[in-house]
Amino acid sequence: MQSYAEFLDLSVDFPQEPFEVIDDELYFHGINLIELVETFGTPLRLTYLPLIGKKIRQARLYFQEAFLKNDYRGQYIYAYCTKSSHFRHVLEEVLKHGVHIETSSAFDMEIVEVLERRNLISKKDTMILCNGYKTPTYAQRIVDFLHDGFENLIPILDTRREINFYASELDVPAKLGIRVSIEERPDFPIYTSRLGIRPDDVIDLYIEKIKPNPNFQLIMLHSFISSGIRDTPYYWNELDKMIQLYCELKKEAPTLRYFNIGGGLPFRNSLDFDFDYQYVIGEIIRRLKVACMQHGVEEPDIVSEFGSYTVAESGAVLFRVLERKRQNDRESWLILDGSLMTILPDIWALKQRYIILPLNNWSSEYERVILGGITCDELDFYHTDAHTNVLFLPKTRKELYIGFFHTGAYQEALSGVGGIHHCLIPTPRHILIRRDRDGQPQFEVLYEEQNSKQVLKILGYI
Repeated sequence: MQSYAEFLDLSVDFPQEPFEVIDDELYFHGINLIELVETFGTPLRLTYLPLIGKKIRQARLYFQEAFLKNDYRGQYIYAYCTKSSHFRHVLEEVLKHGVHIETSSAFDMEIVEVLERRNLISKKDTMILCNGYKTPTYAQRIVDFLHDGFENLIPILDTRREINFYASELDVPAKLGIRVSIEERPDFPIYTSRLGIRPDDVIDLYIEKIKPNPNFQLIMLHSFISSGIRDTPYYWNELDKMIQLYCELKKEAPTLRYFNIGGGLPFRNSLDFDFDYQYVIGEIIRRLKVACMQHGVEEPDIVSEFGSYTVAESGAVLFRVLERKRQNDRESWLILDGSLMTILPDIWALKQRYIILPLNNWSSEYERVILGGITCDELDFYHTDAHTNVLFLPKTRKELYIGFFHTGAYQEALSGVGGIHHCLIPTPRHILIRRDRDGQPQFEVLYEEQNSKQVLKILGYI
């Protein structure tokens, strides 16, 4: 029978960047993962920080190429969606690359304040896009920041009522954006997004509430399509409607200059991932170019708010197989030393798929398996690879380690760091990986595995 390595190579043409197998052991961005788990143990969450800058540079290159190909005269502005990962190490890495940021809540504003105090962002130059529904606290913080001199902080209106608060509280100039509500994709159970303002109301809102106020300047139309950026009829249809609205609004609002496409640029979640970034980004730019020419309006600067694309591929979670259990004649259960539904909640909440690879035993035969976590919940499992619809891993009685890769977006925020988790499964140890000037890897423990005393204290027993 074929080895696991031979099977995978025939299935998806492996190895592929950033993976490599040397002496039967898996390397990730040149890091020997078996040595890593021998040093730090499992379960282990890791973040490979150099990848973040690489993703930012790559996206900028895609847009630059599309601009040149289409003779597009606007500029491209890369903003990072902070809710994908709010952690200091991520924001510091992102901001090294001249990136702007998008916020979602009042607590986000406290992070902005800290970043400005540490000179990581500039009141004058950094664009801060305040998205989401504005609670009274969030709206008040926006007003406070504008009064404090954050010249490029842009409240993006999510409801008609929001503008009334700014009109009553602001006595300094404010740049504004409007988020447009979109029709959800046909397979979504609710067909109209709760976010943003109805397209039919956008121009009226500008004429009635923004244009007459000398402190207000409308500069951005936000048109995030919730499916993410996809090469589908639904996406192109909704994008065309947003582009047409931008052109019509531009004729009424000469200060309008930014077309915000939001986030949703896909990240690689399988070994056979096939998304043509150059084509899709090029098509977005082409459609904007054509529409602006037809309407006789200036081409807008393009803003994106890429979150998962920026950070997802920097992350991984590594487990040790505790036991191999044969429960039927079709496949084996591999019981892991952690919980999938608490450490990687998107697996059970969204049926998210990740790249799954063994860290060792690549020369062993392979078998069909189901991965099980250590909670008593029936949903704490993973059984489907994205490219085969079943999951195969090495068949061995030797000690086996496996990794879930490209897990760096949202999982910590959704599962929580510390706190209480299902069946009191502890938060795993998390390490950061950087490279020094000579290219050598540097490791830092961000936080240790949660211990029982921490859990008992939260529960009120200590």
